[in-house]
Amino acid sequence: MAAPDARGRFGEHGGRYVPESLIPACQEVEAAFRAAWADPEFRRDLDRLLAVHAGRPTPVTPAWRLSAELGVTLLLKREDLAHTGSHKINNVLGQALLAHRMGKTRLIAETGAGQHGVATATAAALLGLRATVFMGSRDIERQALNVFRMKMLGAEVVPVDSGSRTLKDACTEALRHWVGTVSDSYYCVGSVMGPHPYPWMVREFQRVIGDEARAQVAAELTTGTPEYVVACIGGGSNAAGTFAGFVDTPAKLIGVEAEGGAAITSGLPGVLHGFRSYVLQDADGQIGEAHSIAAGLDYPGIGPEHAHLHDLRRATYVTVNDEEVVAAVHRLARTEGIFAALESSHALAWIIRAAGTGELPPGATVLMTLSGRGDKDISALMEIL
Repeated sequence: MAAPDARGRFGEHGGRYVPESLIPACQEVEAAFRAAWADPEFRRDLDRLLAVHAGRPTPVTPAWRLSAELGVTLLLKREDLAHTGSHKINNVLGQALLAHRMGKTRLIAETGAGQHGVATATAAALLGLRATVFMGSRDIERQALNVFRMKMLGAEVVPVDSGSRTLKDACTEALRHWVGTVSDSYYCVGSVMGPHPYPWMVREFQRVIGDEARAQVAAELTTGTPEYVVACIGGGSNAAGTFAGFVDTPAKLIGVEAEGGAAITSGLPGVLHGFRSYVLQDADGQIGEAHSIAAGLDYPGIGPEHAHLHDLRRATYVTVNDEEVVAAVHRLARTEGIFAALESSHALAWIIRAAGTGELPPGATVLMTLSGRGDKDISALMEIL
């Protein structure tokens, strides 16, 4: 998981498929990121913000009771304990600092579950920037708590009523808006997707998850590294950050998609939102609609580096359904006293199923990134449970 090639590609995936008017903006972001990432002062500023504002490092928590029930050793990397309640703050603080360094005065973002929107609004407030967040109107309805949080933090939340009214459509509108506002605005992409350099840049900002976890797990396990590393995937930023810490170890990397939004399992190579990857589409190339009980995974594509890891067979991508996810939320709450987000619970649902079928061998050591807390999902779960 190194830098992409000169075209911004990971193997056959990635690239920069945007209107000509956005090419200079993407090039400006790439040049600024390369300079900042090589600048020790920028890295120190980011590390300090991650520590004193975001609360890093987040702990690795042994799931003792659930491990005993499943017959494996399950360790949880607790991104739910980061400020704002998810891993999104890692990437957003990096991009907001970059935007400030570039002289931009406004952040543009898309959001599905609202966690990236909340993180963007938080970073904007911290650094004295304005924030505009595009969000599908369907997601606004099911994630009302996060919408209120964004507004409390001073962000403008723009409803998107086109298409499926979910994350895909919010991304489209955010890109369209950026075209006319590049002079003062920075597009703060929420996952390892979008045109180059965003997939690479976001992975580097999220690498802190895997780097921390590798050192923490080494202290926890006599084997040094886990046998399995598991994370949920929509666009795939928490998984990319986690995998980056373990890709050079023997650990099996498992990415868990929503059954109704499984771009790698059910998609075909195509272009979406400025990058080439596996995308849900029909035979004519029309983008399909994704479905997941988790708004953050309601996306018909997957980050290009994940597509590349799949092609290389270095990572395995699997799916779970909504019923399994709800059961996993309930089980973790009852056994460990931890309320996980619906997104994160996709990873747990696969672990529970795989332990039951023997796909996870008895006694296996498993690290799972718990990417976010479940407060935002209370209303949805109250209607189900």
